Amino acid sequence: MLGKFQQSYLRIELDAKQQDIYDSLRYSANLKKWLWPQEFDSMSERLSTGVKFNSRLGLIEIEHQVAIAGDNCLRFILSKAIDGYHEWYWGDGWVQSRLEGISVLPLNLAQTYSLLRLRQHLQSHKTKQATSTDSTTN
Repeated sequence: MLGKFQQSYLRIELDAKQQDIYDSLRYSANLKKWLWPQEFDSMSERLSTGVKFNSRLGLIEIEHQVAIAGDNCLRFILSKAIDGYHEWYWGDGWVQSRLEGISVLPLNLAQTYSLLRLRQHLQSHKTKQATSTDSTTN
């Protein structure tokens, strides 16, 4: 694999419950929403240990294999454009991402962007829930 070894560890605070973060990371329909503009090949509805899928951003393709899928953690083994792994841990109000691998891509930049997109997705989801609750009580 060409490239250099890179490590990136990021943790952010979110105005979200653990279950909402779980749903955003483990259910493919939600994952596809906030990881746009990446494109995904066929994925199971819910990510579980052993599931494999590919993502693409233009000509860049990354193969993912779910190594661990828990109630508050998710680990992907990555290959093709990134040779390494990506771990996620979360709880009420926070999410942490750890990305290590060999790649020519700027992994820290991509990881930061994906965390910001996740935060935006969760804020949008919370706003929709609040609007839905308000309209049902009126």
